Amino acid sequence: MNAPAWTGMLPVDDTELYVRDTGGPGRPVVYLNGAYADQKHWKRVIAELGPDYRHITYDERARGKSKRSEDYSFEVCLRDLDAVLKARGVERPLLVGWSYGGILAWHWTDRNPDRVAGAVIVDAFPVGLTGEAGRKLFRRYRLLLPISARLGLGARMSADEHADINIELNEIAADSVPVLGRLTRPVRFVLATGDSLGSEAGEMEEGRKVLDEVLAANPNIKLSAKVPSNHSNVLRNDSPAVAKAVRELTVARCHAEEDFGKGCS
Repeated sequence: MNAPAWTGMLPVDDTELYVRDTGGPGRPVVYLNGAYADQKHWKRVIAELGPDYRHITYDERARGKSKRSEDYSFEVCLRDLDAVLKARGVERPLLVGWSYGGILAWHWTDRNPDRVAGAVIVDAFPVGLTGEAGRKLFRRYRLLLPISARLGLGARMSADEHADINIELNEIAADSVPVLGRLTRPVRFVLATGDSLGSEAGEMEEGRKVLDEVLAANPNIKLSAKVPSNHSNVLRNDSPAVAKAVRELTVARCHAEEDFGKGCS
């Protein structure tokens, strides 16, 4: 199907999401952003993949050009993905998620195995700072994030809303090993090696090691690449590795369709 290109605001609940769809006949790829990031971070990956794919990006609530909302929960982010797919008429996309978006991708894949072709997860892993220590840390840093938003490094949220997102995400990430363990769709991980803004030296690399047990237990999940970038710069510095993982999933999907006698177009 040769889908039309479209850029505009998509009404969802009490807000509007800024969506870009390149259209075309290629396989649809939907990109899920980091916690406070917008869709511009995917430009190099999209350029690497080129016109063989249909690229769909959008800004989450209060990020980029999207409007503010009364609800920024993880559950509503999952529903926003549903809304974008429905509005653009997309079935069985490849999901590509970075950081927060990677966790969204594996949870949506778990809940909707028949509606997704697979997922590429970029430097997200099932580890989180939880409990009272996590809550205290994110409350302590919450006042810095609205200031960062003025520099394009945060969302248009209050200090407490920024903290709530981090607290919830860390709790969800920490409980995600069973979710990854039962995924039935092909998943490829692209991991960085360096730290993230605000993390202690080596902390991120220790967290990535938790994936070893997931990779050993679930044959549907594979490590596509580990690249010499830090968490924040992985999309900018190593977009070819992310594009390669998407192509790997495309081949895996083709093989699966041929096994079921559907052919691969």
